[in-house]
Amino acid sequence: MSEAEGYPGVGRVLVVIPTYNEADNIRLITERVRRAVPVVDILIADDNSPDGTGRIADELSEADDHIFVLHRAGKEGLGAAYKAGFAWAKNKGYDAVVEMDADGSHAPEELPKLLDALGDTDAVLGARYIPGGSVHNWPVRRLLLSRGGNIYIRMALRMPFRDATGGYRAYRMPVLDEINFETVASTGYSFQVELAWRAYQAGFRIAEVPITFTEREHGVSKMSGNIFKEQLLRVTLWGVQARREAVRKRFGRKAAEGSTWP
Repeated sequence: MSEAEGYPGVGRVLVVIPTYNEADNIRLITERVRRAVPVVDILIADDNSPDGTGRIADELSEADDHIFVLHRAGKEGLGAAYKAGFAWAKNKGYDAVVEMDADGSHAPEELPKLLDALGDTDAVLGARYIPGGSVHNWPVRRLLLSRGGNIYIRMALRMPFRDATGGYRAYRMPVLDEINFETVASTGYSFQVELAWRAYQAGFRIAEVPITFTEREHGVSKMSGNIFKEQLLRVTLWGVQARREAVRKRFGRKAAEGSTWP
């Protein structure tokens, strides 16, 4: 397949990389992506970083016609940055988008593994907590929070995924269109859960592939206790709503059949 046609079995792919104060990381991560999969394009979605990340991104774009920059007015959260990136990809006619962190925690060298899996499915989640996946350099407390959060998500939403919170993933554009990504309300890390939840509810084929997650070496993590609480609250709400809807449908069926309840 030629470069113009994109990645085999997938088509034109855009890797969306949100940035805020990633001046120490953005050059290296884009270089690694370009080496790992030369046919993909990169969109750096910068939230007006005060450390000059946006300026560096412009320099990278000027030197490489596979790199583009989306300058945003200010820091509005991970979800807002991804939604802007998805809209940009849709307007430019891409077939698939990839989410990737700028800090090196998602290895670009594993990108072919995600894209190969996408050739046979609708969405692919990079998973840390399945056989072959791993997490490096996290403190025990954060690892336990992440693992515990994913167990809770699996129970509350009854989704089969072992890692619904990870941020390294790929979607075909029709999936994002069908789930109305523009209306996703989450802005923090729960954005990842909501996307997977909507795609799962819509009946799309979703695969998990093992990835190695490595904590950043440069810069400051954006994770906080408030982000974790937001995620927990939203998951609980979605789970309650899903169960109420299931009960409503069951009641409607029994009423239509002339049965008594329950």
